[in-house]
Amino acid sequence: MRAELLSPAGDPECFKAAVNAGADAVYMGLKRFGARSFAGNFTEEEFVEALDHAHLFDKKVYLTLNILMKDRELTEASRLLEPLYRAGLDGVIVQDTGLISLIKREYPDLSVHVSTQGFVTGVHGARLLRELGAERVVPARELSLEEIREIKEKAGVEVECFIHGALCYSYSGMCLMSSFLGGRSGNRGRCAGPCRQPYENNDYILSMKDLCALREIPALLKAGVDSLKIEGRMKSKEYVYFVTSAYRKYMDLYYEKGDLNKGEKDIREILEQYSRSGAINGYFHKHNGGEMITRERGSYKAGEAVLPESGLSLEASVSAVFKKGRKARIILEYGSHRVECEGINVEEAENKPLSPERIEKQLRKTGNSGVSFKKTEIISEPDIFLPVSGINDLRRKGIEALKEDILNEYRRSL
Repeated sequence: MRAELLSPAGDPECFKAAVNAGADAVYMGLKRFGARSFAGNFTEEEFVEALDHAHLFDKKVYLTLNILMKDRELTEASRLLEPLYRAGLDGVIVQDTGLISLIKREYPDLSVHVSTQGFVTGVHGARLLRELGAERVVPARELSLEEIREIKEKAGVEVECFIHGALCYSYSGMCLMSSFLGGRSGNRGRCAGPCRQPYENNDYILSMKDLCALREIPALLKAGVDSLKIEGRMKSKEYVYFVTSAYRKYMDLYYEKGDLNKGEKDIREILEQYSRSGAINGYFHKHNGGEMITRERGSYKAGEAVLPESGLSLEASVSAVFKKGRKARIILEYGSHRVECEGINVEEAENKPLSPERIEKQLRKTGNSGVSFKKTEIISEPDIFLPVSGINDLRRKGIEALKEDILNEYRRSL
């Protein structure tokens, strides 16, 4: 089975960028209880809309509840989960292990992933989380490739690893610097980034360069990593699109050819989108080192490239039956899904009969519905009439019915 490419979305525009760029899954948060409280984040309505869009194209969405929770917040967190669970939420990313048993008790079909802030550093911790109910762990970013491989081989859980984006100077999830210096806890989603500030002699001695593991794709996949994760819920839709596109390209290349070139051109291009004074390949092969620190003010960059407008489209087949004295009828098929819809009655034409070509032309005008017709079959009698509005209404009705049929596979009841 191929590994998942997991991309960030801090708002609906970034979500669209991630999906259009080829992400297999997207992680994002609501207005509360996420580790990026200063991102735009999603309202409940926006989240469900994004979830439905992802599911139409066989992609997954994970909710971030990755902060340490206060006891009084657990009930509210559970309440926030209910509509998303019913809509088919694929998983929830948590830091607080107390949430795991609550989620498993109230939402048994929901997959739980333990965030990198859960500070999973070895096999024993990963096993304990599996016993508590976690299906996946995101190891601390400070682990080597061999340590990650050992967790995958011995802990019995899925493993998700960061491959691109910002790195923390402290151990993942263990930093209290922002809390001590300014009362803004990173473990409550409010890190002020004091490690990005200058200290003695105006030296940026705590500011890490960004992670760029494009070259490490073969090693990570050979180690059995289940999900390759891009950091960046505070970053632009341009960053999300171009970084996701680059990793999609090289993951596909690896699976198709068993290897990949060094990708130097792509590395330069994605660093032009957003970087902090250069990039490193993280801790996969190195414990630490001075070259991992910027030592100067971070030079943020943001690309100005225009994103493609077009999104994904379901390529369905449509059959239309237009016979006098009967209701117009269409049948839409996509994979194992088949829906049938009826419209208004077909009449006998008085002067300008409706041709099969005109019927097909109107049916193909699917616009930005997210559905296109790769194959059409028109069965019609001669000398028939139906207003164009009747064909358009029937097409819209059929498309909505097809989408609902697909989404019903994901929806749950309690």
